[in-house]
Amino acid sequence: MAGYKDFVDLKYKPKKTDLITFVKVGVPRGVDVKEALGAVGSESSIGTWTEVKAGKYKHVLKLGAKVFEIKKKGGFYFAKIAYPSEHFEAGNMSQILASISGNIFGMSIINSLRINDIKWPRELIKSFPGPQFGIEGIRRFLKIKKRPILITVAKPKVGMTTQEHCEVGRQIWLNGLDLLKDDENLAGQKFNRFEERVKKAAKIRDWVEKETGERKSYLINITHSNFKEMEKRAKLVASLGWEYVMIDIVTTGFTAVHSIRELCEDLRLAIHAHRAMHAAFTRNPNHGLSMHTLAEIARLLGVDQLHIGTAGFGKMAEREEEVLDLEKVVTTKSKIVETGENWEGVKPVLPVSSGGLHPGVVPKVLSVLGTDIGLQVGGGVHGHPSGSGAGAKAFRAAVDAYLESVPLEEKAKSCAELAEALKLWGQEKVK
Repeated sequence: MAGYKDFVDLKYKPKKTDLITFVKVGVPRGVDVKEALGAVGSESSIGTWTEVKAGKYKHVLKLGAKVFEIKKKGGFYFAKIAYPSEHFEAGNMSQILASISGNIFGMSIINSLRINDIKWPRELIKSFPGPQFGIEGIRRFLKIKKRPILITVAKPKVGMTTQEHCEVGRQIWLNGLDLLKDDENLAGQKFNRFEERVKKAAKIRDWVEKETGERKSYLINITHSNFKEMEKRAKLVASLGWEYVMIDIVTTGFTAVHSIRELCEDLRLAIHAHRAMHAAFTRNPNHGLSMHTLAEIARLLGVDQLHIGTAGFGKMAEREEEVLDLEKVVTTKSKIVETGENWEGVKPVLPVSSGGLHPGVVPKVLSVLGTDIGLQVGGGVHGHPSGSGAGAKAFRAAVDAYLESVPLEEKAKSCAELAEALKLWGQEKVK
């Protein structure tokens, strides 16, 4: 088997069928750069730490990775690594990631490694289901043509009884919001059992829809470490006429996401993806996987909605350009790392902006991200001085003001709830 440097070929021209990773690597002082990057290519494909006599296995060499571009910038090396598609089992995300993002993160020959992006070949793209509904399908079943889809999480996020939780749903649905959402921490705890919650909420939904003439739905968290329990919950959700399930895609794992997508095809349920725990490996700009990469994986596996952040107007650590990039990743193609990606007809995912928003910053978020999104406001609804219903009304009024090109202060003259919200939070981001 070849040595590390044999996995570096700066003259190699990648094939259309290659999978290409875009990596950022920290190389220790005194270590040969080609040796280090070759080690990454070796470990992630067919190599090992020592020379292995290939003998009759020369055909194996064709499956080796090739580091074909290396550029230095700011103390790091940015490289492109090509892998022949034959190296991977089509439709098996777990195997693909075990190769290109497995042991390489712990190698001692490098200080750090970050996968910024992946260019997926057509064969692999077509082997995954992609979203069942996508943006157009979601808008169709919610009967919302153009405006943002308005979402709130019941707050306090855990601890309320089933009755209290569902009463929050009643208030926000009656006052103009489209979707109630479970918090990622809420599943089937003793104080708010899953089955009781979804059944009671369904009765309230039916009543509210008759009262308002609008479609109302609920992002119901079926997350569980036992897949059979998730399956049971999804089937209950479908039997009650709901349109969505929600899943924590990182804590449940990609196998669960892929399997739930197949189940939801039969149940005709959309998948709302929460990304809880992603920052454990996406936040460090020098190590791990980028959120960009995770978003691509989620889109291929078939989620219909995905949290992307607030473009710097909320409580999370993020940059505007990163959030804009995520929006492009899930709807079209990338912006920060241009790969020339062709999504081969995979439907776009509805990007959801969330995390520390309130009515006063709604116009700013929409001016950056546009209106073809889900807009989620939690504390900025339920922290309203007059309660959740008033908070929902203020949120809807802020969105309407943007759509009507009316300043918030002007809109607040005809909406007391919005005026209260602006008095409390102003028009700046939370600290």
